[in-house]
Amino acid sequence: MLLLLEEEEEDDELLITTQSEQREKVDALFLNRKAEGYFEILISRHLIGNETKFREFLRVNKNQFDFLLSLVEVQLTKLPSNRVKKPITAAEKLALTLRYMATGESFRSLAFGFRVCHSYISIIIKQTLSVLKEKLVPVFLPDSSQIDFKKKADEFSYKWNFPNCILAIDGKHVRIRSPHNSGSLYFNYKDFFSIVLLAMVDANYKFVIVDIGSYGKEGDSSIFLKSLIGQQILNGSFRFPEESSLPGSNIVVPHVIIGDEAFRLHPNIMKPYSRKSSMGDASKKIFNYRLSRARRVTENAFGLLSQVFRVFYQPINIESTTCDNLIWVACCLHNMLRDGYLEDNRQPHYEYDCEQTLPTGNMLELNRVGGFFNMQGFEVRDRFKHFFNHEGALNWQNNTIF
Repeated sequence: MLLLLEEEEEDDELLITTQSEQREKVDALFLNRKAEGYFEILISRHLIGNETKFREFLRVNKNQFDFLLSLVEVQLTKLPSNRVKKPITAAEKLALTLRYMATGESFRSLAFGFRVCHSYISIIIKQTLSVLKEKLVPVFLPDSSQIDFKKKADEFSYKWNFPNCILAIDGKHVRIRSPHNSGSLYFNYKDFFSIVLLAMVDANYKFVIVDIGSYGKEGDSSIFLKSLIGQQILNGSFRFPEESSLPGSNIVVPHVIIGDEAFRLHPNIMKPYSRKSSMGDASKKIFNYRLSRARRVTENAFGLLSQVFRVFYQPINIESTTCDNLIWVACCLHNMLRDGYLEDNRQPHYEYDCEQTLPTGNMLELNRVGGFFNMQGFEVRDRFKHFFNHEGALNWQNNTIF
């Protein structure tokens, strides 16, 4: 036993010696990080006192940055050592990650600005996104059981004239570089590689329930049906508000989620009438218009997300698991910004509990099951159609359609 221990120690010493000999000399460019890097020169000396430019650079204001830093500082902080006298601080790591999300710059480009080696930037971003996801998801994407869907329905009715609608659903293909040895798993019908973000959005463009990480080759409907939320709707365990009558009428309908033609009709999922069936039917055209008008909140949410975080404007060249975390964090930050959290001296209305765990009811692992079809969905859609053409008709809807 003693002989084996001695041999292991000799192997460790040999490995350390070999690694030391192979280690390249650190470029002088990176040795001047403290004196010349973006964080020291640009952020700490100039942007810190300019709220507008600080937000343009990192997409969050100073208060929001400090809040995010307070969540990740402990896990991202490294203590000085003999080998690294001045380790990269948690604030620098957070700023670097936010700048990457804001611009989608290559790691080599960020290396010149932040004075950090591009290979280590990939490690920093991977670690930071992982910690941010762990801390932000329970706060800004809580479990669906904690959501007041009756309030969501009231917002849709007031803002988009679609009563008894709690959420709108749609999917977005996030363009990525093809992962190694992935074959055609991530290759979608639009002829590029992608990871699917399937999202349910409320009337204020906020992400409420998301499914992230499905292969690009899958369609929105199949991903939805395989997801936990799809299974809950299928077996009736999803917590929809009780059915109620539409405003000013005696028509009683359940609360619904609205989507496009890709989704399957169900008593709680509304989709437009087909183009062929609505061709000569004005009442169906009006229903399609009202549904599409309310459903565009999903497109608006995706557009806002991409406009703020420009990393989505180009193929994302990172590991697929890290890309999943990036999308999670972007959705959380999007919700934070939509709510104006820590803006204009407002009192924070989110409470962070360090004991919170990741929710299990708003995403997740896909089960290999088929879709579902329910004739009651046609009946519910016809009731909405009747309401939109009679009791719930808008003065301007006919002029818009015809």
